Amino acid sequence: MPNRPLILASSSVYRRELLGRLSLPFTCISPDIDETPDQNEPPEAVALRLAQTKARAVAMAHPNALVIGSDQVADLHGKPLGKPGTHDKAVQQLRALSGQRVLFHTALCLLDAASGSLQLRNVPTAVSFRTLSEAQIERYLQLEQPYDCAGSAKIESLGVALVDNIESNDPTALIGLPLMALVSMLKKVGIEVL
Repeated sequence: MPNRPLILASSSVYRRELLGRLSLPFTCISPDIDETPDQNEPPEAVALRLAQTKARAVAMAHPNALVIGSDQVADLHGKPLGKPGTHDKAVQQLRALSGQRVLFHTALCLLDAASGSLQLRNVPTAVSFRTLSEAQIERYLQLEQPYDCAGSAKIESLGVALVDNIESNDPTALIGLPLMALVSMLKKVGIEVL
């Protein structure tokens, strides 16, 4: 068990549920940061920067905590796709992803606020999307409303019908928090999950 507070710098219900699987006590605090990519910033760099920025934003108010930051950016041929936010943007994203192989960068940061030391890692997941009709896209969006998910797809739910293949070293990365990488990071700061 951690002898210092463990904080997830996120308002994501998906990340909260994933972290809960580790059976460690933690709290969630929304980092409230601007998630806009910098001009010409590569998708992987966006994810890594935002994961670190989220952790640092929360750590400022919690100087004794271990803070977890994570961010996910879909990479379509070098172009970052974040959360669509609206139905129309989700339609545009899914049209663009139809029939494509997309790389989802899930960045993870564990920041020791007391020492300032941090661990930072990207866990990529390659996803091959099926060719989607307009009717399939509309039906999916009506049923799932995945407007808070990078690339407009919830793989843990009906989003599995959108894809042909997934390649990853960590099945939780695509949902938004790579737990296998996090367990390794926690071990390095003295927290054993088991």
